[in-house]
Amino acid sequence: MTIDWDHHRREVHNLGEVQDFLKQLVYGGNDGIVTTFAIVAGFAGAQAEGVAQIGAIAVLVFGLANLFADAVSMGLGEFLSTRSQKDLYHKQRKFVFEELEHHPQQEYAELVQMMTERGLPLESAKKIADEIMKSPELVADLMMNYELEMHDMRQVSPALDGLVTFLSFVAFGIIPLVPYLLMPPTQSAFFLSVFTTFMALVGLGLLRWWSTREKILRCVGETVLVGGACAIVAFVVGAVVG
Repeated sequence: MTIDWDHHRREVHNLGEVQDFLKQLVYGGNDGIVTTFAIVAGFAGAQAEGVAQIGAIAVLVFGLANLFADAVSMGLGEFLSTRSQKDLYHKQRKFVFEELEHHPQQEYAELVQMMTERGLPLESAKKIADEIMKSPELVADLMMNYELEMHDMRQVSPALDGLVTFLSFVAFGIIPLVPYLLMPPTQSAFFLSVFTTFMALVGLGLLRWWSTREKILRCVGETVLVGGACAIVAFVVGAVVG
């Protein structure tokens, strides 16, 4: 029987597009929420004379400007970091093939040591290493994973990772600004922004839980606590400056 690995991965292990981009979704979403709410909280904290009169304009101008500027920065940063990581992976993988060509016995010894360190008897490790050495691709996979501790980057798309980070940042980051787009800059608008920010963080935590199936309280609690801590700092700084 031939296994369709892509189908097996998605149907048996429940790994889909969301899980593929979970890092980018959580990273971009959390940073987007915190960045824009920091603007809201900062202006709400700075209740000096004259600030409240331009509150809505200031919040929207600075909030939207920061939202899109930081979203582009985050997206491009993800692109560059992922591309650099992918380039490093390919360079090291090429080096492994060169070592296999010029120093096969050294690579053989490393394979044997890897397997004995993981509990195989020495003789069994040698027999398995003899067979594995017949497949340079498999040797390279093992070396990259166990010796260099580098995840397989061959199927990773830096541009797509950057795009997902950008979109997640914008989608979640716009939420704290919605009350100021819909109503006057009253105290009620700020409290509604606090509520929508809280719900956005809860939603992001639920996304983590749905993707990982870890404890729901941990996923949601960590996300809310991290975002809430940043929001409190922004409010306090705004109050001190004001």
